[in-house]
Amino acid sequence: MSIQTRAIPSSGEQLPVIGLGTWQTFDTGTSESDTEQLSAVLLTLIEGGGSVVDSSPMYGRSEETVGNLSVQAEVNDKLFIATKVWCNGKEEGVRQMKQSMQRLRRDTLDLIQVHNLTDWRTHLPTLQQWKEAGTVRYTGITHYSEGAYDEIEQILQKETVDFLQINYSVDARKAEERLFPVAQERNVAIIINRPFQEGALLRRLSRHRVPEWASEFGCETWSELLLKFIISHPAVTCVIPATSSPYHMESNLRVGAQQPPDNGLREELARRIMEQL
Repeated sequence: MSIQTRAIPSSGEQLPVIGLGTWQTFDTGTSESDTEQLSAVLLTLIEGGGSVVDSSPMYGRSEETVGNLSVQAEVNDKLFIATKVWCNGKEEGVRQMKQSMQRLRRDTLDLIQVHNLTDWRTHLPTLQQWKEAGTVRYTGITHYSEGAYDEIEQILQKETVDFLQINYSVDARKAEERLFPVAQERNVAIIINRPFQEGALLRRLSRHRVPEWASEFGCETWSELLLKFIISHPAVTCVIPATSSPYHMESNLRVGAQQPPDNGLREELARRIMEQL
């Protein structure tokens, strides 16, 4: 499987278009069944050509789970590890980010993002200092709500960040109108969260059989169709659906190995999916 990659605009480094989110799915215990399954997810990601794993201090044990399992599986150095800072105050931010590095078993993190813009005016200067020192390679901001788009747009215009992580799906396209053009103008990479609306989209679509026309887009499942729509937008650098299933991880990667449809087919795909919602 040869997964498609896209360039991080600020550096030119290539990233696979399919990554892995860890909210809820990696916040788990240490039972043998849990660790075996999640280790298999990480190995499937790497074997399928992926690398991006996104976590956060607010995701319970997820950072620790990613760090421990990736070291045990000897793939930690093959991952592009992204996490977040989620607190108020400079000292607390530094403490939290150092803790994240320990949990993720890294001396250098690939990306640290200000989670949901929490105290971003304090944390972005710290992140820039860390970037200059080589402690973090890239900086970013995140959110999941359209209510934050005005502030995000202002930050993108006035501040220097490498990444924006934002919600986007076939039934929630405001980011495409409001934020994607600004990010492209400012050379900011875009990571997509909530591709399935926390599962709500899949629950609604699961009332219907996967249509025969799915094969026209090289897809076998509703989730593949939804991901195909997202990565077909040229502004999207990577999408990070969360999963604890190696099977689903493999399915997600399969979408990333295919050429995305052109804009006309993309809109046709969106129209056909929306007819089923």
